[in-house]
Amino acid sequence: MIITIDGPAGAGKSTAAKALAAQLHFLYMDTGAMYRAVTLKALRKGIDWQDRAALIALTRKTTVVLRQVGAGDLQVLLDGEDVSAAIRQVDVTEKTQYIAQEPVVREVVVSWQRKIGEQGNVVIEGRDVGTVVFPKARYKFYLDADAEQRIARRLKDFTAQDEKVDTATVRKTVLDRDQSDMTRKASPLKKADDAIVIDTTDLTVEQTVAKMLGYIDTGGLSL
Repeated sequence: MIITIDGPAGAGKSTAAKALAAQLHFLYMDTGAMYRAVTLKALRKGIDWQDRAALIALTRKTTVVLRQVGAGDLQVLLDGEDVSAAIRQVDVTEKTQYIAQEPVVREVVVSWQRKIGEQGNVVIEGRDVGTVVFPKARYKFYLDADAEQRIARRLKDFTAQDEKVDTATVRKTVLDRDQSDMTRKASPLKKADDAIVIDTTDLTVEQTVAKMLGYIDTGGLSL
């Protein structure tokens, strides 16, 4: 069984997907971590974000492995290096849109994601997983929340990582990413026609997961 969860930044996809995967004893896949890892490598190498050929060549020479650690947690390996913490830094967050909007890069990364999806039951979250990566997924969810709530969540995430950022910076990062995701030509962020929409603005993680579980029939699966 494949369960997809799409939605904008700060909608609570990652936290809910981890918790859902843990409850179902499914694999958890964070597609955004893959784009972030490639972004981190591009930053380290000082590649021009407008140089499409260089970004494509870099991606094709990159290996990103998502290794499940414990219940729902992921270790992200970039060419064998654990970059789980490094990919969450503000500079990576700000630049990931340049990687994510390149069509050929997306083709490469999507191929990585589909290979993981072939491994078994999986909960996968991202921005195009229900529309492009796994359009025939058994269950599709689209999580959304009020923009101010999403900004507050992002600020909380950065603060927890000891990243010194102000609200204005986080607001710009979130809203710019929304604009980039929704208007890019390659796999724009949108709700799949058959996706179940959940507004998480006033929901806890537990409540969000409970809502999703209410739609999922696990009959016949060995959990």
